[in-house]
Amino acid sequence: MKCQHCEKPATFHITELTDEVPEELHLCEEHARIYLMQADVNEEDVPSIAGALAQHLNINEAAEQLAKLDQQACPLCGITFYEFRHVGRLGCPHDYICFEEEIDPIISNIHSATVHVGKKPRGAAEGTDQRTDLIRLRREMEQAIQVEDYEKASQLRDQIVGIEKEQSG
Repeated sequence: MKCQHCEKPATFHITELTDEVPEELHLCEEHARIYLMQADVNEEDVPSIAGALAQHLNINEAAEQLAKLDQQACPLCGITFYEFRHVGRLGCPHDYICFEEEIDPIISNIHSATVHVGKKPRGAAEGTDQRTDLIRLRREMEQAIQVEDYEKASQLRDQIVGIEKEQSG
């Protein structure tokens, strides 16, 4: 069977049941794509199979974007967005900045706000940068040990010990 708009073979056979009389369409791949894009634009119409197929294409695009986002990682602690989605915990305070666009809607949905209001532990704001540095240094030290760069690992260990002494003393 040939396409209703050209001489190519029809590979899509669509039956629309929007009116009292079913409408059959026989389209080639090119004209089916054009037809589906038109259905995507006219979403206020009665739902059709073409609209459902177009919506499915949009879902596939969203899945591709999520897969790209899952590869994004924090430069300090190394946690990926995929790990955050599955574990439900962030790795360090810097993750709130790194994944800000993705996390803000989630936090807003759960807490109805994105700004902390209420009590804070004493000294919570103090030392946040040092804790972030400790996380980064420990990760770098582990990586240095894995590649057997023991000199760098010992330097990083000394930096970690120095920061920990500052915090306790």
